[in-house]
Amino acid sequence: MSSSIRLALSVGAVVSVAALVTGCSSSSGGTPAASSAAAAQSPTSSSTPASPASPGGAGTPLVVYSAQGYDAPVTKAFTAATGIAVKLVDDSTGPLLTKVAAEKNNPQWGLLWVDGDTAFAALDKQGQLLPYTPTAALNSVGKALVPADHSYVPVSTTVMAALIYNSARTSAVPASYQDLLGSQYSGKVGMNDPSQSGPTYPFIAGLMNQLGGQSGGVAAGEDYLKKLKANGLHVFPTNGDTLHALETGQITYGLIQSSAAAGEVAKAPKNANFNAKLAYLPQSTLLPGVIGIDKAAPAQVQDEAKKFVEFVLSPAGQDAMKTGDPKGDSLFWPVVPGITALADLPAFPAAYQKIDPYFWGPLENQVNTFFDSSIK
Repeated sequence: MSSSIRLALSVGAVVSVAALVTGCSSSSGGTPAASSAAAAQSPTSSSTPASPASPGGAGTPLVVYSAQGYDAPVTKAFTAATGIAVKLVDDSTGPLLTKVAAEKNNPQWGLLWVDGDTAFAALDKQGQLLPYTPTAALNSVGKALVPADHSYVPVSTTVMAALIYNSARTSAVPASYQDLLGSQYSGKVGMNDPSQSGPTYPFIAGLMNQLGGQSGGVAAGEDYLKKLKANGLHVFPTNGDTLHALETGQITYGLIQSSAAAGEVAKAPKNANFNAKLAYLPQSTLLPGVIGIDKAAPAQVQDEAKKFVEFVLSPAGQDAMKTGDPKGDSLFWPVVPGITALADLPAFPAAYQKIDPYFWGPLENQVNTFFDSSIK
């Protein structure tokens, strides 16, 4: 993710990480009560200068690939706290996953940090992730996001989708996804393109999981999306485009990542023509911020990466995450007990679900192909 809403390109299936749904950006912040084709900008690197040698050499920093808007403040705080130098490669999720795939036989990263666990499930199936169980306790939502083999670590969560709407133009708020098929919402609803917006595939997978379950697969979800299209659905590339359409009156309702929606509500000027508010339709799908460690990295790098995970889950690390991008990715819900969310983030949705990334991840290419041919 990034302080501005991140975009990423989804190109394939579980057999190729480069082909998986790519992450977008803007996370959200708050403690659960109980619980693209991205513009391929050159990735930015920051932190202690280092030679371009492969990870693990003497004096070589921990190489962190990250798409989080708060990653620079967090890596700097980590170095200050531990003395471990970090080379940060910051980019959208899609380009980072493509880079990871291209480097499969000679990884140049030690730690990967992006939103969404589908890509990590794929890396795990390919044997690229080092299992690790941090010492930090997790709340009930965090525990639910931990994979059985502990191959990656959830460190925050957002949800897909939040319903953002212009309350200056309407007082009607749907209570369910089925409501959006009604005539009063005809031509007024917009969403992102899953081939370009990373969080959108998990949203669609969540709809399919809710409507048909794993036994029913994609059929019920495809039928719903066809009905939504028939009711005038607008499809835009990414969060930013959907929000622009909301601001300019092209749509009245948008289905986007919760952090992007909360950021818009917090920072968009309010006037007689525009007043953004958000709601959650049952069930919201968890979209965790996830860290994975390269299994092929030298022992020194793996040890440094484990320390990074521990720092991120510590009070100091969580504080750096919360303050690093306060109107964007910092709007996440913590998965660590005792950490509170930023005030701009509404309460955690009461009705939410976790989808199985090992089941839905391999279906991404199939679903995106359907969306391209039948919904856009």
